[in-house]
Amino acid sequence: MSKSTIKSLAAIVTEALDFFETTSPPYFDPNRFAFPLVVGSGNAYHTGKILFTEQTAIYANESDFDLNLKRYESLIKNGTLREAVVISASGEKDSVYQVEAAQMAGLKTTLLTCSAKSGAAKIADQVKVYRKIAEPYTYNFSTYCGLILGAGGEKVAAIKKGLADLKIPKNFGKYKAYSFILPNEFSGLVPMLDIKRHELFGPKLSLRAFTFGEARHAKFVIRDPKELVISFGANKFFGEPSSRWEIDLPKTVGYALMMSLTYYLVGQIQESHPNYFRQNIERFCQEDGPRAYGSKKPFTVIVPGN
Repeated sequence: MSKSTIKSLAAIVTEALDFFETTSPPYFDPNRFAFPLVVGSGNAYHTGKILFTEQTAIYANESDFDLNLKRYESLIKNGTLREAVVISASGEKDSVYQVEAAQMAGLKTTLLTCSAKSGAAKIADQVKVYRKIAEPYTYNFSTYCGLILGAGGEKVAAIKKGLADLKIPKNFGKYKAYSFILPNEFSGLVPMLDIKRHELFGPKLSLRAFTFGEARHAKFVIRDPKELVISFGANKFFGEPSSRWEIDLPKTVGYALMMSLTYYLVGQIQESHPNYFRQNIERFCQEDGPRAYGSKKPFTVIVPGN
């Protein structure tokens, strides 16, 4: 595969929004689940926390799933905890075991996925399938943004306008570090951006994200003019004054817009620096990634759309 076929995250955000403008994600109502166990790995876990942010739920990821099944065994037995919502774009890997284990524990399972023929989809009690575009492995923008759009009902046209209104500084690519400061109500995006730091830049470039509330807790003791601090709203305190970029938000803002803006800007960072992801993703998909799961079958570098 030619490395030139691996598009930036910014390009994928643009393509996905074009797709969603003509192909609306299915509606999902988190409120129909009274008190679920919400399960996901990586950014699927954080997407679950965004979807269920306004109600009571128990959350589990690939590290503490078994522990939580054991911890809340009494709630399952007395009928307080009856359902598990498993989120997985691929419907494979950890999600297959998670669906099986949840069912064995006595929970009714609902799978949110982009793969109707996956291993987890074949065994889950209920399956909701979302459309997605082809994306490089790990990007997962159309997958999880589709879920968020389906639950929140934001208008894609308004999101695209938010991206079009961005005026990226001319010296954007000169920085060696970038920090995002988000409104407190979008705290669910902070760990998702941290995951993008690991996936796209690893140890090569600094990318940080905080809410305004978190930023107050000594996150900017050390200033550097080579760190661009990108805030969604006024920033009077954090980073070098000459290295701050304040982005005005519209009056009505939802998670899908904030995810699109931040992922698009991460993609712009990717485009303005050496493409570390493109240089390494093929090796990871052929060697490190599958071996960590005990498999010899390579991961797909460009995950197909559906």
